[in-house]
Amino acid sequence: MKKKNQSAAYDRPEALMVLGFLTIIAVGTVLLALPRSSRTGQSLGFFDSLFTSTSAVCVTGLVAVDTRTAFSPFGQGVLLFLIQVGGLGFMMFAAFFMHALGRRLSLRGRLLMRDAVSAPTMSHVGHIAINFMKVALGIEFIGAVLLAIRFIPREGFPLGLWHAVFHAISAFCNAGFDLFGGFSSLTSYAHDPLVLLTISAMILLGGLGFLVIIEFNEILFSSKKMSSLTLHSRLVLNMTLALTVFGTLFFLLTEWNNPGTLGEMNAGSSFLNAFFQSVTLRTAGFNSVDQDALRDGSKLFSCLMMLIGASPASTGGGMKTTTAAAFILLVRSIILDEDDVNISKRRLSKELTGRALAIASIFVTMFLVGSVLIALIENGRFPLSDILFEIASALGTVGVSSIGTPNLSLLSRSLLIPMMFLGRVGPLTLAVTLSRHRNTVHSASSYPEEKILIG
Repeated sequence: MKKKNQSAAYDRPEALMVLGFLTIIAVGTVLLALPRSSRTGQSLGFFDSLFTSTSAVCVTGLVAVDTRTAFSPFGQGVLLFLIQVGGLGFMMFAAFFMHALGRRLSLRGRLLMRDAVSAPTMSHVGHIAINFMKVALGIEFIGAVLLAIRFIPREGFPLGLWHAVFHAISAFCNAGFDLFGGFSSLTSYAHDPLVLLTISAMILLGGLGFLVIIEFNEILFSSKKMSSLTLHSRLVLNMTLALTVFGTLFFLLTEWNNPGTLGEMNAGSSFLNAFFQSVTLRTAGFNSVDQDALRDGSKLFSCLMMLIGASPASTGGGMKTTTAAAFILLVRSIILDEDDVNISKRRLSKELTGRALAIASIFVTMFLVGSVLIALIENGRFPLSDILFEIASALGTVGVSSIGTPNLSLLSRSLLIPMMFLGRVGPLTLAVTLSRHRNTVHSASSYPEEKILIG
């Protein structure tokens, strides 16, 4: 009986992954609720602590309180720790420290690591985790140095350095938390290419995914060539490039004459901020222009970008770029009446495209259900486009807001908490579940086929 239960646990590491995230959120809630975490010396309160902890661990970036004025340096440190663990994954940290202590991962640990990095097998997952942690910390260090060039002269050495480190990690983890106060995010740096391009690079790198970064690292420091990239990496890069370029052009076109966003900027700043808007919607949550001032068409397009999100096994959320790509390829094959779903002289399995269809369908359903519920709760207090924007931001773990999250009712903010959590672990858990728990017992007989009318 004991062996059977242990085997069941090994076969369901996704359940342990969900439990791990819930545990970190609970610990974060307790730490953020401590009087020591508050700048005023009084407890922030359970709900605001829970909301902030969930947003940090799920790297969402939606905030119910002003992070600069609400949290003491200790509280900001707790927040940064939650962002790092939530973004890189608690199993990454476990593998890193166990390696440092000279210990090997257990079978369960390797199962969790395989799912965390979407590795095809359990072999060398510990090595992959260690390499990625080294690369990630190196990228964050470079980002912090570049941001310090701007932040230190403006804020002084200690505070400027702290802000550089905090925002570099927040950007790479696609979290979107900032410490500038007044819910202003990066609007004061809207005309600063160094800050916006550095943050953009960190967001894009963090959103590519662990395996893509490791493959690039091997190409840079070994004899491997770009042609050796796997189909997964090529698809991620192509989708990321296409979404970024198309998004930039879209925002340039729709917001060029909007005085609340790009209309008052020169051509260079307009292009820079349109590019940054396209990048930050990939689950990052920083903003350099007022999101409330976006035109309704831009808000709806932003919802689509946020729902697609980043790439698998990355620091970002959303339904993922490869899921969207597989869904598009499946639709194309149906339209062209092709038997297989093909790309780059490779065939995608029916199991994989079926999972993509299931994930996309459930993700969109969650988005619509959440939007309906909050629209009913708020009862006309906000335009529907803003409610859709808020739900897409929570579910896609982005963090931008056109409403101002604190302006929502307590019940609406309560609904955002499970939306953020499902957005972070839902697609991953669903993918693992659908790929693992196939019905291995085939019926001796099947029912007769009958057609229905569709379309």
